[in-house]
Amino acid sequence: MLNVLKAFSYLPLFFVVGVIYIIMVFAGVNFGDPSELFHLSLPSGANWMLTSSDIFLMLGVVTLFIEIIKSTRTGTGTILEHTLSMLVFLTFLMFFLFWGSAGTSPFLVVTLMSLLDVIAGFTITVATARRDFNMGG
Repeated sequence: MLNVLKAFSYLPLFFVVGVIYIIMVFAGVNFGDPSELFHLSLPSGANWMLTSSDIFLMLGVVTLFIEIIKSTRTGTGTILEHTLSMLVFLTFLMFFLFWGSAGTSPFLVVTLMSLLDVIAGFTITVATARRDFNMGG
């Protein structure tokens, strides 16, 4: 059971975000339609509205934060995790280019967030390895 949980921890969370997007599309959510889910009157007098695209982007931002925190871990599975993150980014890019339902601005922004996750992961790993190498020598 513990090995399954450890293996699951290497799964990029952006994969989960992609699955949620696909489920939402098949459930009938149109990310190209800016219709509001609800609105809230702010003390400033502005009327803030929330759309399904906004919720998806907020999910992407939270996921990016968690993924960057995960990037700071070192261990034997870090390269595997970075490789899986790269595969998720490439899958997102292919979806954006070739699947009409993913050809939306919110999906592109989350695709770019997954690219940032890949770049941050490799950068943090290299910087950590360089620091560890310098301290050992």
